[in-house]
Amino acid sequence: MEFQTTLTTTPVAEQQLAEILAAPGFGTHFTDHMVTVEWTPERGWYDARVTPYGPLTLDPATAVLHYAQETFEGMKAYRHEDDSIWLFRPEENAARMVRSSHRLALPVLEVPDFLAAVEALVAVDHRWVPDGAGEKSLYLRPFMFASEKFLGVRPSQHVTFMVIASPAGSYFAGGLKPVTLWLTTEYTRAGRGGMGAAKTGGNYASSLVAQQEATSHGCDQVVFLDAAEGRYVEELGGMNMYFVHADGSIVTPATGTILEGITRSAIIELAGKLGHEVTERRIDVDEWRDGVTSGEITEVFACGTAAVVTPVGSLKWDGGATPEVAEAGPVTTRIRQALVDIQYGRAEDTFGWMHRVV
Repeated sequence: MEFQTTLTTTPVAEQQLAEILAAPGFGTHFTDHMVTVEWTPERGWYDARVTPYGPLTLDPATAVLHYAQETFEGMKAYRHEDDSIWLFRPEENAARMVRSSHRLALPVLEVPDFLAAVEALVAVDHRWVPDGAGEKSLYLRPFMFASEKFLGVRPSQHVTFMVIASPAGSYFAGGLKPVTLWLTTEYTRAGRGGMGAAKTGGNYASSLVAQQEATSHGCDQVVFLDAAEGRYVEELGGMNMYFVHADGSIVTPATGTILEGITRSAIIELAGKLGHEVTERRIDVDEWRDGVTSGEITEVFACGTAAVVTPVGSLKWDGGATPEVAEAGPVTTRIRQALVDIQYGRAEDTFGWMHRVV
């Protein structure tokens, strides 16, 4: 896939950009350009282009607005000390979008074309990638949606794939602090055969009311249990989970109804290299509660692209809570630091995860 590039005539001024990159926040500012590729059954993918960033014009009958046929990815570009720019496991993001597309009845964008699209935007907007101080990065959002003007319930015959980018600061602006989780028993995220393993907006929309419930109880995030029995830990609204046991072994919920996180799978490999036995299996919520109380479970953490690794301080539910943990444990801290050091080029990438763009 080759991209035609039209550069903006009004790029953000250098001084303004410097101010943005000094304190970028998350998802607030967007780069000068965006990538767009279109698809129809007759033409396949066509008109791949890099253009100035700007609003979209959509017909009120655009299919995605009515039937939510869309997928997306989240990934980051990192600037290393030698000024080179790298992506973290972009092939895995591309492969996951393929799986998500199958589940949402969308056309498949092959892995090389996905990578070419992301690289095209990073190459054009490389000045927007912040330095690595304070774990800053350029967040990349590839997404695909049903763009046909049609109100019938069927797969869209016109699909648009895009990539936009936004500089991001550290998830923990005030330092690494454990989060408090709320256990919802009212809502579930996905059932067997559902869309839990697809990265699609509907999964996140369905988590919002549960997140409101968590916030109303003074918690930072919500934990979902399985839909079939309401017993087994699945994941947070946007992060996978890990449980560290007293013998150093680590357990993480098995896939099937949860999102197969890119960071999740990296931690399985990394933790194994650091000497921890990692098991993927079902985890009863009572095992979590009893294990933390007895000391059998010594640390709990969550992971995702935005936060990388997040320590869990306490689990709360209607009528109780686990003992509070005031700071990140040694295993959580070691795994997080090892992963971040690879991403920012401070440690050797023995896994072959990093992909150079510039």
